[in-house]
Amino acid sequence: MKIATLILNILAVILIIFNATKLDFNALLTGESFSAVLSIIAGLCAIILLQTLRLSKKIEALQKKRK
Repeated sequence: MKIATLILNILAVILIIFNATKLDFNALLTGESFSAVLSIIAGLCAIILLQTLRLSKKIEALQKKRK
């Protein structure tokens, strides 16, 4: 599970970097730039969810260790 979350995190970062190159700061919410902004937000959400999953697995492992 640890390797899968790491790979997905790397893919999300690559997605964010790729879409950051597509941004037009003069017209941020129009056309292709808007799609890039949404993709960047989706990538950030994916990273947050994956980190939450990793943290919950650590907590679960610690609880099993205590019992």
